[in-house]
Amino acid sequence: MDKTNEIKKFGMMAGVFTPTFLTVLGVIMYIRHPWVVGNAGVMGALLIIVVAVSITLSTALSLSSITTNIRIGSGGAFSLISQSLGLEIGGAIGIPFFFSQAIAVAMYIFGFREGLQSILPEFSPLLLDIFVFILVMAIAFISTSFAFKIQYVIMAIIILSIASIVGGLFITELNYDFVWFGDYPGSKENNFEGSSFWLVFAVFFPAVTGVMAGANMSGDLENPRKSIPRGTITAVIISTLVYMALVFVAALLATPKELVENYNVFIDKSYYAPIVLAGLLGATLSSALGSFVGAPRILLALGEKRILPKSEFLAKTNKKGEPFNAMIITAIIVLVGLSLRDLNTIAPLITMFFMITYAMVNVVALIEQSLSLPSFRPTLKIPIAVPLIGAFGSLTVMFIINAAIALASLILIVFFYYYLVKKKLKSDAGDSRSGLFTALAAWATKKTTELSPTREVRSWRPDLLIPVTAPKEIRRSFKLIESIVAPKGSIKFLAVSNLNKDIEDKLINFLPEVIRRLKSKNIATSYTYVSGNDFAESIKISMQSLNAAFFKPNTVFLSVSGDGRFNESYMNIIEIARQNRYGVLLYVPFENVGLSLEKDITLWLKDFSPAWKTNYDLSNNDLSVLIALLLQKNWEGNISVRLARDNQSNSSEKDISVLNDLVRFPIHTKIEHYSLHDELELLTTNRTDLNILPLRPDLSIEDMIKVAEFSRTSAIFCMDSFSENALV
Repeated sequence: MDKTNEIKKFGMMAGVFTPTFLTVLGVIMYIRHPWVVGNAGVMGALLIIVVAVSITLSTALSLSSITTNIRIGSGGAFSLISQSLGLEIGGAIGIPFFFSQAIAVAMYIFGFREGLQSILPEFSPLLLDIFVFILVMAIAFISTSFAFKIQYVIMAIIILSIASIVGGLFITELNYDFVWFGDYPGSKENNFEGSSFWLVFAVFFPAVTGVMAGANMSGDLENPRKSIPRGTITAVIISTLVYMALVFVAALLATPKELVENYNVFIDKSYYAPIVLAGLLGATLSSALGSFVGAPRILLALGEKRILPKSEFLAKTNKKGEPFNAMIITAIIVLVGLSLRDLNTIAPLITMFFMITYAMVNVVALIEQSLSLPSFRPTLKIPIAVPLIGAFGSLTVMFIINAAIALASLILIVFFYYYLVKKKLKSDAGDSRSGLFTALAAWATKKTTELSPTREVRSWRPDLLIPVTAPKEIRRSFKLIESIVAPKGSIKFLAVSNLNKDIEDKLINFLPEVIRRLKSKNIATSYTYVSGNDFAESIKISMQSLNAAFFKPNTVFLSVSGDGRFNESYMNIIEIARQNRYGVLLYVPFENVGLSLEKDITLWLKDFSPAWKTNYDLSNNDLSVLIALLLQKNWEGNISVRLARDNQSNSSEKDISVLNDLVRFPIHTKIEHYSLHDELELLTTNRTDLNILPLRPDLSIEDMIKVAEFSRTSAIFCMDSFSENALV
């Protein structure tokens, strides 16, 4: 028989509604809800419920909306967040969320044991904890199906216990003197020295959490797209109505003084106290079961995505489809939690991780709605205000409960995120991040265009367009290209077909490797192929097409060799670049040396505008200066500047000082004047790794090659697009 047919899948009632309903109607309903009414009064308690439920209901609606749009995998919220924001953020939330679920089991066991002690006071608390732990583990390890059947029994007991609490109205002298707005006397733990609305809210809020209990079972549901929304929302609405009704029941059963002094009002004044006590025990047991069944599913999902060490071990399931190995690990963590004996110190941290998870679910819904992508077609549509309320409310509640622990938990999330980023996780399914960044880019483009229709010179960076006809052109200039664009520049390779099938095939195989290498250095890189019989004409058409794009290249990079076949095409491309306002970097490598030690750079400046100091115009020298600065930074090298005495505009020592101040050259940069008559001699005797010179209109490709050969040094000839300015 096929293994998949043996795996038990659950419907809405067993898999979602029951665990969610039982987790929400937990221990706080029995022993803290009357205290909330005693402190806040009837209206105050109702307001606390409304504020709390507005957050959890928003989260439930956001969760449900996204679930109806995606094929949610195992792991519930982890799967949902990962599919939208990537494995790194999903894992950063999922890891602490798993630990929170696991440690919460220990907390529920402690609560169950405290209830047992009222019946069995002669037994050791440690022995009772171990007994309850074994009971929970036994039920869960038999099968998830058996655990859910037990929860049906518990739900029946809880319903009977609520009926018994309401039945107390018929046997108790009722208090009709309602206090609508309480004066917050506090609790016996602080000697009734006073409280506040938000402190009481912080005590009550954990009661309505648990909306993820059903979603955690996403991988075990027959139809999660239908079961999660129906089960979760129904459980939240019904449990909210129960809490609201019990506000009036509590106010009728006892005076505010009794409500704050006696945590057991619902037990003491019920119609039949034993069933209420059984309901209290059942609530803690069901919560422990729900968390222990759900936590391994999160760990299983983390293992399936290779997020944690030993992921293959964690991702294994037994013949019944149960995450047996993940359950073993979860049981060990629960034991560690029990060994601490007092979880009060880490309980707030657990709450924080729950709240961060809820906040992120709402953020995902907010992002998906804001992007308005055609792929976002949820069958349950919600107003955008819903995830806004859920996200803002969740984060606000965190800091209301404990600001220091809230900050610490966020820092821990960031730590997990950076750990996962370094792992370079790969997701086969993909996520919505590209859509998010595309939307942000589109928004930024519109705002930039509104602020300035033309590109500002202050925002210039090297965005290179590199025509390529053969792999050797990239090989001989690769290190230089990398040094020019790193870390924030970009490259677009334009592979031009030259009708040589052999070279074309080599280029098709070679370019993807180049792209991978550059992207590994976080350099934005792309490439495309262009077919054309004429090299220069193909580049011309490509440049003209790119002019319509906002994020277009601003500089053409050409690598020239001694082969003269393309010299005429290079000259044509330079003229085309001038007409289309592209800059040009024409690299002429000296074959025997290349870039040598990649340390010393000589920058040759000439033909300044006569009024350069007042109009900040270096004529055709801005690109040369900027490239020299970029290379110096990436090479950690030295720049020597040779300033030609070509006219009276830059002939004094004061001009050197002004130029240095405006350009802001590195501290040890040497700036010297030289005479144009001595240029050839200086090129010959100059000891450098690279010469950077302006590309003048009167220079031919042959002339530039001769400069490199004459100086026995590689050279870059630069032509400004006049969208650069080295003096800003």
